[in-house]
Amino acid sequence: MRLQYPSNIKIIRVPCTGKVDIIHLLRSFEKGADGVYVLGCLEGACQFTSGNLRARKRVEKAQEILEGIGIGGERVQMYNLSSSEAPRFVEIAVEMTEKIKALGPNPIKKAKKAA
Repeated sequence: MRLQYPSNIKIIRVPCTGKVDIIHLLRSFEKGADGVYVLGCLEGACQFTSGNLRARKRVEKAQEILEGIGIGGERVQMYNLSSSEAPRFVEIAVEMTEKIKALGPNPIKKAKKAA
């Protein structure tokens, strides 16, 4: 089964979502990303016990920071799914792409162009 997801998505693989730190999420926006989402194991099924739970807390903190500085916390999201859920992966990719398109470009990009 070969499924297609939006071509503007850049996948960065990590051994566990528990390795994704807040600074990685925020730096993505600094470098021009319009949105970021983290896909982790199903809750309770993490190979590293609680990596996906740590990632969720970090995503929530990043949402708070982005909201506080006026970029919008909804630009960063966390999803949980199994590696066997390829159709769901595509649904999430399309959903996030549409959500980010509706929000418009990253405000940091606009500020950099104006400067």
